[in-house]
Amino acid sequence: MLGMVGIVLSLLLLMYLAYRDVSVLVLAPLCALLAVVFDGNLPVLASYTQIFMGSVGEFVRDFFPLFLLGAIFGKLMEDSGAAAKIAEVVVWAVGVKRTILAIVLSCGILTYGGVSLFVVVFAAFPLSRSLFRQADIPRRLIPAAIALGSFTFTMTAMPGTVQIQNQIPMPFFRTTSFAAPGLGCIGSFIMFGLGMLWLNSQATRARRSGEGFGAIVPSDDLAADADTRNLPTVWSAFAPIICVVVLNYVFSQFVIPHWDTSYLGEAQFGKTNLQKVQGTWSTVLSMLVAVLITIGLHFRSINGLKISLATGARSSLLPIFNTASEYGYGSTIKNLAGFVIVQKFVTGIAPGNPLISESIAVNSLAAMTGSASGGLSIALKALGDTYYQRGIETGINPELLHRVASMSCGGLDSLPHNGAVITLLLICGVTHRQGYKDVAVVSIACPLVATIVVIGLGTLCGSF
Repeated sequence: MLGMVGIVLSLLLLMYLAYRDVSVLVLAPLCALLAVVFDGNLPVLASYTQIFMGSVGEFVRDFFPLFLLGAIFGKLMEDSGAAAKIAEVVVWAVGVKRTILAIVLSCGILTYGGVSLFVVVFAAFPLSRSLFRQADIPRRLIPAAIALGSFTFTMTAMPGTVQIQNQIPMPFFRTTSFAAPGLGCIGSFIMFGLGMLWLNSQATRARRSGEGFGAIVPSDDLAADADTRNLPTVWSAFAPIICVVVLNYVFSQFVIPHWDTSYLGEAQFGKTNLQKVQGTWSTVLSMLVAVLITIGLHFRSINGLKISLATGARSSLLPIFNTASEYGYGSTIKNLAGFVIVQKFVTGIAPGNPLISESIAVNSLAAMTGSASGGLSIALKALGDTYYQRGIETGINPELLHRVASMSCGGLDSLPHNGAVITLLLICGVTHRQGYKDVAVVSIACPLVATIVVIGLGTLCGSF
C-alpha cells in the first residue's frame, strides 16, 4: 500500500512541478527515486544507475536519430525560406478570405512533412498575425489555429507522419508509421473537421459582436515584412516534404522488408528482429534523403549551412533528453512492487477490449506529465508488452494498438501546463485566459472524440 502511495505522490509531484517550469531532467529521476524509497524493495542508487539511466540510454539509442534529423530538417526548411513559401502557396490556393483554413493547412503540411512542432509555431506566427489582422479576426484565435494544424491530426493520426508521437509505438507493436492507415485518416478528418467548425463559429460570433483583431502593438507593424528574403520556387519548397512522405512509405513497405536481416538475431545487434526496427529505419532513411535534398536545393553558402546544421542539432538535445528522462521514470515505476496494483487496475478496465484500457492509460499519463511523447513513453514502457500480448490473445491487430496509442497521447496532454501550449501562447502574445479555451477545444476535445470513434470502429471492423 505504501508503494502505491509513493507512485501516486511521485506522479502528482511530476505534474505539479512540471507546471511550475521545473526541468524534467531534474524532476524525472527525483520523482522516480521518491517512489523507490516509498516502495522499499529496491536499492535507491542501483535503481538510478541501472534502471533509470539504463532506460534513458535505451531511449536515446532508439530515437535520437529521429529527433536529430527532424530538428535539422525543420531548421533547414525554416532558414531556406521553404517553410514560408509553402505557407504562401497555401494562402494563395485557398484564398485570403479563408484565413483560418490557410493557417491550419500550412501548419498541417509542414508538420506532416517532418518539420518539428516548435519550428512550425515560430514559422507560422508572423504569417498568421498578418492574415488575421487583415481579416480582422481576433488575435486570441491564432494559437488555436496553429494548434489545430500542428498538435492534432498531423502529429498523431495521419498515417506516415514522422512526428515522434507516431514513432514511439513502432518498436512496441512491431509496426511502421503507416499503421492502420484507414482509421488514421478517419481520425484525422474528424479532428480537422470538428476543429474547423469550432474556429469558424468563433470567428463568426466575434464578427457579429464587433470583436476585431484587437489592439495593435509595435511588432504588428512589421508583420508584413516578417520575411524579406527571396523565397524559393514552389517545387523546390515542396520537394523535400513530398520526399519524406513518399520515401518513408516506399522504404517501409517495399524496400526494407526484402532485405536479408537475419544478422539482427545476433547478440551484437541486440537480438532483435526486422519488425521492431523497420519503422525506425524507414523514417531515418527518408528524413536523411530529405535533408540532403533540402541542402542541395537551397544552400549555396557553406557558412550558412554550418550554422543551420549546428542550430538544428542543438535544438534536438533538450527534447530527446526530456522525453528519455520521462521514459526512464516509467521504467523505474514499472519495476516497483506497487506497480502491480496500478497494472491490474489499468488493464482491468474493459478487460475484453485492451484498446479502451490503453487509451485511458496513455491519456492519463500524458495529462500528468503535460507531454504527449512523455506520457506515451511512460505508458508503453510500463504496459506496452502487456497490451501487445493481450492484443494478440484477443485478435486485435498490433497496427490498431499503435494508432490508438498514438492518437491517445495527443488528447489530455494539452492541459494548461503543457510546455508546447505555454510556448504557443507566449509567442502569439495571448494569455491563457484569452486563448486557452479555443486551444483546448481543438487540441483536447476534438482528438478525444476522434480517438473514441477510432476505438469504436476498430472494435467493430478491426484494423484497416
